[in-house]
Amino acid sequence: MAAHVLRLRLTLLAGVLRGEHLWRTVLALAAAAAVTVAVCIAVLGLGSAPLSTARTVIVLGAAASFLAFFLGPMLTGTPDQLDPRRFAPFGVDLRQLPWALILAALISVPSFALIAVTVCIVIVTIAAGVAWPAAVLGGIVGVLSIALVARIGMAISAIMLPERRSRELTVLFTIPVIVIAFPVAAYFASLNWDGNVPPAVDAATSVVGFSPLAAPQAFLFHLAAGEVGAAWASGLVALVSIALLIALWVYLVRRLLTTTERPFAARERSGLGWFGALPANAFGAVAARSLVYWLRDRRYIVNIIVVPIAGVLTVFPLMIAGVPLWAAALIPVPVMALFFGWLPHNDVAYDSTALWIHIASGVRGLPDRLGRLVPIMLVSIPVLAIAVSVTLSYIADWHLLLPFIAVAAVLLGTGLGMSSIASVVAPYAVSRPGDSPFQQPQRSSAHGSFGAAGTFFGALLFSAPTIWLFVLTIVEGDQHAPATFWTGVVTGILVLFGGAAIGGAIFERSGERLMEFAETT
Repeated sequence: MAAHVLRLRLTLLAGVLRGEHLWRTVLALAAAAAVTVAVCIAVLGLGSAPLSTARTVIVLGAAASFLAFFLGPMLTGTPDQLDPRRFAPFGVDLRQLPWALILAALISVPSFALIAVTVCIVIVTIAAGVAWPAAVLGGIVGVLSIALVARIGMAISAIMLPERRSRELTVLFTIPVIVIAFPVAAYFASLNWDGNVPPAVDAATSVVGFSPLAAPQAFLFHLAAGEVGAAWASGLVALVSIALLIALWVYLVRRLLTTTERPFAARERSGLGWFGALPANAFGAVAARSLVYWLRDRRYIVNIIVVPIAGVLTVFPLMIAGVPLWAAALIPVPVMALFFGWLPHNDVAYDSTALWIHIASGVRGLPDRLGRLVPIMLVSIPVLAIAVSVTLSYIADWHLLLPFIAVAAVLLGTGLGMSSIASVVAPYAVSRPGDSPFQQPQRSSAHGSFGAAGTFFGALLFSAPTIWLFVLTIVEGDQHAPATFWTGVVTGILVLFGGAAIGGAIFERSGERLMEFAETT
C-alpha cells in the first residue's frame, strides 16, 4: 500500500512538470528553492549567535511554520492530491492508508523545504552541544508534527469548507490573519535587541516552547542549555502531541472514507460571489448586497480611499503648530477610526431606489442595520490594525497597545452605532449611482446635516471617557491601561449594537417615509 501511494505521488509530481503550466511550475520551484536557501543560510548563521537568540528565532519560527502548514489549506482552498477519498474506489486497507499518506506527504516541495530547514536546525543544535542522536530525533519529531498538522488541515478543509473555494470566502479567512499577523510582525521588527532577547519575547518563547507548536525545537535548545527538567517537559509535550496528531489523522481518514461525500456547493460554482460566501439569511443577504455596492460603486470607493489620506494629513498641521512628532503620530489612527465609523451615516441615500428591495422583502430592521455595516468593518479593521502597528513601531512604545486599540475600537464602534440611527432618521440627497462622487445635488433644507453632525459628535461624546483615560495613560503611566482598554471595548460594543437596535426599530416604522425620500431625491 505505501509503495503504491508513493509511486502515485511521484507520478503526480512528474505530471505537473510535464503539464501545460511548465514555466509557471519551474518559476514557482525556483522561487521556493531560493527562499529555502535563504532561510537555511539564516538558520546556519544563528550558530554564531548567542544561544538565547538562536532559541528565540528558531522556536518562534517553528511555531509560525506549524500554524502556516495548518491554516494554509483552509485559506487557499488548494485541491488535495492525497485526499483519502481518492483511494476509496481501490478497496484500500483502512489501517494502512493513514501511514501511507503521511509518507507520501513528505514527497512535496513544501516538505522538502521543511526537511532542509530542519537539517540546518539540527546542525546548529549539534554545534551548540546537543548529542547527535537527540538532535536527529528532535528534528524527525518536528518534521512529522508539521507534516501531520498539514494533512489534518487538508482533511478539516475537505470536511468543513467548500470544495470550490470562492475568492470572497478566501478574503474572509485572510482578514483575521492580517489583523493578527501584521501587528505581531511590526512588534518584532520594532525591537532593538542589542544582543539580548527582550524579556517579553523570552517569556513568549518559553510559553510557545512548552506547547505543541514548537516543543520539539524547544527540547533541543533546553538540552543545549543544560536545562534537563525543561528538556524532559518539552520532550514529553512533543511526544504526546505527535501521538494525538496521529490519532486525529487516523480518525479523519476514517471519517472521510466512511462518510457520504458532501455534495459540491452549487452556490460557489454558480458565481454568486458574496451571496454564496455569507449566511443564507436576511443579515447575509443585506451584507452581501452592501459588499457588492461598496466594492464596485466609485462613490463608496472614494470615501474609503479618502479616510486614510485624511488621517495621515492631520499630522502636518500639528507639526507646523509645534506639537511633538511622537504626539502628532498618535492622531491619525483615532481620526481614521472616527471617520470610518462616520461613513455609513447616510447609507440609505446611497441605495437610491434600490432601497425598495429591503422594504418590499420585509427585512427586519436589525439585520438591515448590521448587514450594512459589514463592508466598512471588513475594510476598517485591517486598515486600523496596520495603522496601530505602524504608529506604535514609529514611536517605539508598545505599552500603549491596549489603550490605543481601545481608542480605535470605541471611535469605530460608536461611530457605526450612531450611523445606524442617523441613516434612517436624517438621510440627505447624494450623487446618484453612476454620477461623479464629487458631484453633490442641491438640497432644499439643512435637515440632513443634523444626521452627519449628530453622528460625528455623538461618537466623540461616547468616546470621551476612553479618550480621557488614554491621555491619563500617556501622562501618568500604565496603571490606567486596563481601565482604558475595557472602557473602550465595552463602550464601542454597547453603542454599536444599541445603535443598530434603535436604528432597526426606526427602520421598521419608517419604510414609507424612506421610500418617499428615495424616490424624490
